[in-house]
Amino acid sequence: MSKGLKITYIVFAVILAAAIAGTVIIFTAPASQTVEIISGGEVLYTLDLPRTADKTIRVEQGGSYNIIEITDGKIHVSEADCPDKTCVHMGFLRGGAPIVCLPNRLVIRYVQGGAVDAVAG
Repeated sequence: MSKGLKITYIVFAVILAAAIAGTVIIFTAPASQTVEIISGGEVLYTLDLPRTADKTIRVEQGGSYNIIEITDGKIHVSEADCPDKTCVHMGFLRGGAPIVCLPNRLVIRYVQGGAVDAVAG
């Protein structure tokens, strides 16, 4: 294989990788920065993350709890009393996947379909 053909393959591979990365970023980016905190099927808070000051929220459900932190426009579960702590290990909410704590019936997700007029809480 000639040197020119190798360079062509390398350039093609770099372009392909950049296209795939760009597609993944575009399709996993949330449509909005508004999130809902849902406990037991009930929306407790609707927050516009860029406009929400840093704070800590304690959510209790059936004697169990989750501590949710909002820092620099990002949200995550910092503490929970569930047995596996999967919600804590999920880290900050990003992309389309919600943060879920099944034992404590907690869901943190991006709001689909647009902005919200008010902040609940």
